[in-house]
Amino acid sequence: MVTLTLFFCVAAATAASSSDIDIALLRASKRDKVSARKKKGRSQDVKRNVYGKDLQLCSTEGMALTGFTRDGRCVEQQDDVGSHHICINLSSIASSGKNFCIVTGQPDWCDDKMACSDNSDEKCPVEHWCVCQWAFAAYIEKAGGCDAIQEINCDATNIEALKAYEGNAADENVVNALTCLKQRCKLDDADYATA
Repeated sequence: MVTLTLFFCVAAATAASSSDIDIALLRASKRDKVSARKKKGRSQDVKRNVYGKDLQLCSTEGMALTGFTRDGRCVEQQDDVGSHHICINLSSIASSGKNFCIVTGQPDWCDDKMACSDNSDEKCPVEHWCVCQWAFAAYIEKAGGCDAIQEINCDATNIEALKAYEGNAADENVVNALTCLKQRCKLDDADYATA
């Protein structure tokens, strides 16, 4: 499972090479997570969404099971190089008819069927999916901007994505990704700074 997930992110990184998104974003995110947990005194098991509330499921009944840990949530373990924090709808964009995989130049696994979130013996369509932070940034760029992408499930998007993007605001694509998350989730700096 880890190999398959890593392939998706590597494919996205390869496709995003023109935007040259900084890998330091990933390292800074890991470092900031440990520091933030110590400061907040929260258990490491409690994951928060962009609103500072409990992180909700990204994949639900009738959808393929997502998440780096395949628990349906946008969380990761130490070996999740891609930081799969952002829950998006991977289906086709109405204006172009292209899904996330096609837009980002990956093999079209977005149209595959995988183990269902509610029954691992069956196969369900890949719909809502936890994508890598830098793949999301590349998706926005390649789709033509934030208004051109599908829905973001903000209740299922990990707050760590916002923190990582804000920590690496020197990259234009990262700034665009941060702006898009704030816009789509109707956030201002005060909303998540205290989360």
